[in-house]
Amino acid sequence: MATHSLTDPIEIARHNMVEQQIRPWDVLDPNVLAALYQVKREGFVPASDQHLAFFDMDIPLADGQVMLSPKLQARLVQELNLQAQDQVLEIGTGTGYTAALMAQLAHTVTTIESNPNIAAAAKANLARAGIHNIVLMEGDGLAENGLWHRQQFDAILITGSLPSVPDHLFEMLKPDGRMVVIVGQLPIMQATLFTKWGTSISEISLFDTVAPMLTGAAVPSSFSF
Repeated sequence: MATHSLTDPIEIARHNMVEQQIRPWDVLDPNVLAALYQVKREGFVPASDQHLAFFDMDIPLADGQVMLSPKLQARLVQELNLQAQDQVLEIGTGTGYTAALMAQLAHTVTTIESNPNIAAAAKANLARAGIHNIVLMEGDGLAENGLWHRQQFDAILITGSLPSVPDHLFEMLKPDGRMVVIVGQLPIMQATLFTKWGTSISEISLFDTVAPMLTGAAVPSSFSF
């Protein structure tokens, strides 16, 4: 990994974020760590929350969405084991930061955002960062008729939680494709890795965490007595 200046206060804060928050959370892949230095997180944080850019916390956005904490974003990306030739789908663009991280590791990233205002802000963030291997689309990422359903992907990341994973998402995985999603409902959620092996899907629970439900996710009905 390249060395980084520790005279600039922002770079000191970035270094502390990586070394004190992210590495201790078992994010050790050197390519992911390098991406965390290459992509300037502060460039993806809303102007009103710049002072929170490197804090170990979710940052609120519109519609109940959040920019996930640095360590959770990094860990989810690491679990995809992205390769340089991979085509990636992200459902839930948010500020664009996670897509920007993945763009450093993969060939192309297609990212879907349902909120037009959030999508516009993310597009501006990505343009300022000079990242050009990302395609940002507006729409319901869980819809079965989206343009992104016309292709398959090596990796899929869902940035919000889902009570369960719709079957049609697995259809968008290539053979040997991976999907990482936070599955469950409060108070119990788990980051989960799904891998497509031929016509079967394997499932590995990675770690316990919590995240807001993805916009558009179906909420299971509860029983009343």
